[in-house]
Amino acid sequence: MPTLYLPDLLYTGDAFRSGAGLLVGDDGVILATSSERVAGGAAVVRMAGKALLPGLVNAHSHSFQRLIRGVAEHGGPHGDDFWAWRKMIYQAAAHLEPDDVFNVARMAFLEMALSGITAVGEFHYVHARPDGTPYDDPNLLAKRVIEAAESVGLRICMLRAAYARAGYALPQEAGQQRFYESGDEYLRNTEYLAADLLNASSTVSMGVAPHSIRGLKLDDLTRIAEWAEVRGLPIHLHAAEQTAEIAACEREHGDPPIRLLARSGLLSNRMTLVHAIHTAADEVEAIADAGAVICACPTTERNLGDGIIDARSAIERGILFCFGSDSQANINLFEDARELDYHLRLKRQRRLLLDGIDGEDISSRLFRYATQGGATSLGLSTGSLEAGRPADFFTIDLDDVSIVGVPPRELLPMVVFGLERTAIRDVATEGRMIVQEGRHAQAAEIVCRYRELAGRIESGSIRTDFQAAMPRF
Repeated sequence: MPTLYLPDLLYTGDAFRSGAGLLVGDDGVILATSSERVAGGAAVVRMAGKALLPGLVNAHSHSFQRLIRGVAEHGGPHGDDFWAWRKMIYQAAAHLEPDDVFNVARMAFLEMALSGITAVGEFHYVHARPDGTPYDDPNLLAKRVIEAAESVGLRICMLRAAYARAGYALPQEAGQQRFYESGDEYLRNTEYLAADLLNASSTVSMGVAPHSIRGLKLDDLTRIAEWAEVRGLPIHLHAAEQTAEIAACEREHGDPPIRLLARSGLLSNRMTLVHAIHTAADEVEAIADAGAVICACPTTERNLGDGIIDARSAIERGILFCFGSDSQANINLFEDARELDYHLRLKRQRRLLLDGIDGEDISSRLFRYATQGGATSLGLSTGSLEAGRPADFFTIDLDDVSIVGVPPRELLPMVVFGLERTAIRDVATEGRMIVQEGRHAQAAEIVCRYRELAGRIESGSIRTDFQAAMPRF
């Protein structure tokens, strides 16, 4: 029997409609948007006082980095820039056992679900044992992260990351020993993962993530991209996040990262460039010409002092954006969406800089990036509520203090620019409720396990240089 989810307002076709519901088959696929009168025979789930919207898609996540939120806001012995923060990340990764990876991922994914996110692209680069030797199953940790997403109920695209070196002309770093694989090892192990996921559930998919120009030689990056193109998989990589990264690429290759990708023929419509902050005009044109996507992570980028992307120039050239929670400094895609514009406002001292480009209003644009943009980046069919697509959605309480009293025509701007997490009431993937009335059935157990992990770190059972890098512990 199909189910009709019947809210007060349904967001479809870029507008909120009253008197319409979402008719979902028992396979979790949307059959139609329908009224109760037309959908006779369906089981009706009434959602009075709520609006129903397509689920948000988080295109770039490093779930284990949830472990150092707050902790990294203390000065340490290594300095106060991105590269000092990176050392804290290495220490966070250094001592985590497979169960720890599972538990921290569940904590991050729980927070995502409670914020309206229904799908995540997990850029996963912790592969080996703490001493750098491989597990018997080289994809053990990736599979534990997938298990964590399935446990919470999120759709996941596992973006298995390739990381082979510390950087151009740099010695291997001890803190990165869990990340390293040669190009051959990476392709072999990623083949194994692809084979293992052939019979995975419909909420699990995969892609490749050559970490960066800094982390790989160009010939390995090329082989990985070609491997993914042949198989129709998404390709994600960090690019042009930091000026020091650009300078190193220029020393090695004579060009900054995105210009190098363009002249090497590696930019494509399967590629997502994470950050892409420091770009010249010709690089922006190359991204647009290739149909590549930019994943902006403004809450992480402001936390790390990365810089501000000129989103207006990119959008004017037709580049699609999506958003990612990245380091988990703040898991809130609406905050990422609004900051894409707000950061430019501060820089240029003007308002609404992303409004009206190609006739699209700013709220519709930012919401589209947070849904369809992420889905496109990850190769998913989610992101909008249309027949034939998975019923991934969330609802909001129209009486929540952050949005109460707003007429339907102004509701989307209020959602994008003012919604608080307290307003999010229900979240579903493939029509299956994973959050109901603001509660997740496994939340207490997930929080308990995470608290135990954090307690072990603070008590010193995970010790040595992790403590040295983070004086708070």
